[in-house]
Amino acid sequence: MTHSVTVDDVRAAQQLLRGIARVTPVQSARWLSDLVGGPVDLKLENLQRAGSFKIRGAYTRIARLTDEERSRGVVAASAGNHAQGVALAAKILGCKSTVFMPVGAPLPKVSATRGYGAEIIFTGTTIDECLIEARAFEQETGAVLIHPFDHADIVAGQGTAGLEILEQRPDVKTVVVCTGGGGLLAGIAVAIKGIRPDIRVVGVQAAGAAAYPNSLAQGHPVQLTSMTTMADGIAVGRPGDVPFALVQSLVDEIRVVDEEVLARALVLGLERSKIVVEPAGAAAMAAILDDPSAFEAPIVAVVSGGNVDPLLLLRVIRHGLAAGGRYTTLRVQVPDRPGQLSGLLRAVAECDANVVEVGHVRTNPILGLHEVEIEIEVETRGPNHREALLQRLANDGFNVEVG
Repeated sequence: MTHSVTVDDVRAAQQLLRGIARVTPVQSARWLSDLVGGPVDLKLENLQRAGSFKIRGAYTRIARLTDEERSRGVVAASAGNHAQGVALAAKILGCKSTVFMPVGAPLPKVSATRGYGAEIIFTGTTIDECLIEARAFEQETGAVLIHPFDHADIVAGQGTAGLEILEQRPDVKTVVVCTGGGGLLAGIAVAIKGIRPDIRVVGVQAAGAAAYPNSLAQGHPVQLTSMTTMADGIAVGRPGDVPFALVQSLVDEIRVVDEEVLARALVLGLERSKIVVEPAGAAAMAAILDDPSAFEAPIVAVVSGGNVDPLLLLRVIRHGLAAGGRYTTLRVQVPDRPGQLSGLLRAVAECDANVVEVGHVRTNPILGLHEVEIEIEVETRGPNHREALLQRLANDGFNVEVG
């Protein structure tokens, strides 16, 4: 089969990107290695310029435009990472950039994109809606659309990360890649399969925005009717035609992870590997965490990107701690009389759980006239400790609902 992008295209992009894109480090992740029973390394694209792999494809695409095309400027649609990649590449190459971003795009991504010199126009709530407006802008102004994933130059640029993986970890047997529209996955698969076809390449999508499984089953890109996920960076409703054909031909498997696993992976990456990564960039780690026996070591998981909104990070950390049994909200209905709260807190303290917050509710219609609902948020050391606390409260006669 003749592919739209070959390993030689990726090698050419690598030459073009010398001095522009960083060769990002590969770092061991013992917390994943212990689960798998073999080496797991993280390819840290969150440390790339502009915080993600996107500069690789954006620069490759814009650099290959003619001088006349660059003089008309470029336009892009992005939730943030591609926006920053395009804005930075355009600034380096001396051309104007306009970026359509969804309403509510993370503030750090907006600020960074504007800081690189791009004009930002907010529209819609998804990348797909932004793409519609970006294409209309292209027709109206003559600016060149720099698609986030559906172009051969974009795929070739992203694939340079795959060449680096082979150079940095030549013994790798499995490469796991976070996946939205498929540009990064397709590019890495082209690079790796073109040199080492024995290496297994796995893409990972968020369950609430998993366009690839059904599209692959149908044999062509299929539009999702809705998407709901914290992983905005990979929330793409339809695979690109160019990456889809490459993924269909070269990628061994697409796996799907839910929100709880994404949150846990983000927290463990922060806690154990000391890396700051957004939910989309944690997808490859999440897949390994979710089913470590499914992957043959040595493994490289691609981590990208690092442009997480601090407010979202706070919510995701709390969600991840709850999913890991380390943060729990308990609701307890008790008679509204003195001593009930102190008895409850005494039981929690004797289980060595830490109370973070306490609240009283007296207006819930399910409560009796002389009842009160006590809501407490507690920190525990993990699922076993949480279960021990719940069992102690049950033994003491408390009717507990876990929130």
